[in-house]
This record gives sequence, C-alpha cells and structure tokens, in this order.
Amino acid sequence: MRARRVFQLAAAVAAGVLVAAGWYLGSPLFIRTTVNEPVPTLATSRATLAPGATPLAVISAQTLTSVIARGELQYVDSLHNGKGAVVVMRVGVQHVLRFEDVAITNAPDVHVYLSRETGGRWSETSSLYLGPLKATDGAFNYEIAAGTDLSLYRSVVVWCRAFGVLVTWADLQPA
Repeated sequence: MRARRVFQLAAAVAAGVLVAAGWYLGSPLFIRTTVNEPVPTLATSRATLAPGATPLAVISAQTLTSVIARGELQYVDSLHNGKGAVVVMRVGVQHVLRFEDVAITNAPDVHVYLSRETGGRWSETSSLYLGPLKATDGAFNYEIAAGTDLSLYRSVVVWCRAFGVLVTWADLQPA
C-alpha cells in the first residue's frame, strides 16, 4: 500500500513537470505580443543638437535621418518564419535597426542579431547582439552601439536560444 502511494505521488509530480515543460515549450507558438514604437527621429534620438544651434545645423541634422539598408523577413519552415520589413536607419549620429509591420513566429528565448553572413547563417562570435525580441508583431527599434561598422553586417537574424533554431532572417541590401 505504501509503495502504491509513493508511486502515485511520483506520477503526480512527473505529470506536473511535464505539463509545466509543455507549456513553456509550446505556449510561445500560440502567444502573440504587439509593440508599436514610433519611427525614430532626431527629437526621440539620444543625439541632440547643441543649445542655440543655428537653423543651418537644424536643417543639416534633419538630412542626417535616412535609411541605410533594408531587407524582408524570410520563411524558414511552418513553425519558424517571419514577414515584414527591417531597416537600418541613421538618425543624426545614432544608428537604429527597425522592424516595420512585422509578424514573427514566437518561440522561447528569442533574440536579435546583426550577422556578417547572409541566408540566416550567423556566428555568435562575429555577430552583433542587439537584444531579446521585443514582440512578435508590430514595429519596434533597436539602438545600434555607437562606432559600430555597419558595412560588416549583411543580415538580421532572429534566433531561438532555447532550441538553437533560426526563427527568421532578413538579408540587408543598401538603400
């Protein structure tokens, strides 16, 4: 009788662990999050003009807001894919990676990188880490560290660290 009770308790604990693990691993496929950040401008950028800047300096700073490169998120497979645009922007002296009107498959522990390679290939040692994925849907921005040589990076990679799986990517083309 005691052995049976221990077995029932162990089975209940195992079932609880399986349900929790299943929820952690499977629920991201069904959970969608949305973030809609505004397009970065000089007014929202950390790069500001000196107090008392001349009108010419203001006009020159406005012309420094431009798209440097762009790409489209790609389909990997039925569980891992994305659609929508990514752009690398210059806003004053700051560079920003922007996801625009995207829909990305969710997964646990998803992160964003700039890669020196194309086609969804990347290396942790040679890629630039930008941060965790902010949302599965919408429009959002990632600041790129000042002094980064953007000519080295040829794509954006969205990677699931938990499973070591490519979620989506976008090869970047000069604008």
